Amino acid sequence: MGLYDAWLDFRDMCLTSQKFHQFVLKFPITRPIVRKRQNELFDIVSGFVYSQILVACVELDVFSCPGLKAGGATLDDLARHIGLGIDETTRLAKGAASLRLLEERKGCFRFGDLGAALSINAGAQAMILHHHAFYRDLQDPVSLLKTGRGETNLSKYWDYARNVTPASAQKKDVAAYSKLMSASQQMVSEEVIAAVNFMDFRTVMDVGGGKGTFLSNIGEAYEHLDLVLFDLPEVVELARNATQASHAYYRMQFHGGSFFDDDLPANADLITLVRIVHDHDDDKVMKIFAAANKALQPGQTLLICEPMSTGGHAHRISDAYFNFYLYAMGSGKPRSPEEISIMLEEAGFRNIRRIPTRYPFVTSIISAEK
Repeated sequence: MGLYDAWLDFRDMCLTSQKFHQFVLKFPITRPIVRKRQNELFDIVSGFVYSQILVACVELDVFSCPGLKAGGATLDDLARHIGLGIDETTRLAKGAASLRLLEERKGCFRFGDLGAALSINAGAQAMILHHHAFYRDLQDPVSLLKTGRGETNLSKYWDYARNVTPASAQKKDVAAYSKLMSASQQMVSEEVIAAVNFMDFRTVMDVGGGKGTFLSNIGEAYEHLDLVLFDLPEVVELARNATQASHAYYRMQFHGGSFFDDDLPANADLITLVRIVHDHDDDKVMKIFAAANKALQPGQTLLICEPMSTGGHAHRISDAYFNFYLYAMGSGKPRSPEEISIMLEEAGFRNIRRIPTRYPFVTSIISAEK
């Protein structure tokens, strides 16, 4: 046993002792630390309530109330805008202000710093609204864990992603998924463009590219790139329509197929997997990696972009949020960069490295060469 393990044993013995707690509460130097820990624990208890206040604000379109950024909105203004009574509006507004979504000033409410940022982030709002299914599944987390990966509200929402024969998915099955992924893809695109220099590449193929949001953004930032989108046939049809307004549309090729069953086009020197790997279990990930390896020539590159278990705040998002989200969805799991690197090596890739990003909780990036 090392020194740190011995320290942890001593710490746990103290923290589980009622006498120790009584002592540190009375001792002036340690009392603030205890209070801070108590507040942190109560924040965990209250987290579900906080999330539902956020959902209510987005669903009721609170952030589009004109007065919020024009000197402040009165409670009457807010009540008329969201269609609630004064008492209900007061409770929601004060709750939102405590979370920095709104700010109360001189009897009026205006944007809080978090609410102001959220008001212009359509992707984040789309993600928040779709969480109704996930929250229903988490009403009884013990039952969710005991019953295993059965049918859940979230798995039904993402049925397209879990389809045993994905190439058979119909337009109605993929529309909701593709719309949400497209809306939330903007944040990821900005991070990848800020972190990766695409000047050395000629053709980028985005595998599982959805409605083409990521590929459009990359193409508009780098006008020399040829662009290839690969996804299920019904998704490709949606992508053709969705990307027509993009300045990069004339450089795009569209290929329909399943990355589990079909060969990928072999005309790209860079393949991107954006929020694809963590949606799938290990055996399917290895099939995706094998397909990418087969499509690339020696020295060409695979780029994986998704939230990973990297420590710090991103660690909590990955190992708490995504861990349970993907479990409820019925497929996939969050992985550390080290775990992904081992899988890439097994699939025949080399020169595997992490590329730093500004916001790892939005996406981390791993680059690998064939």
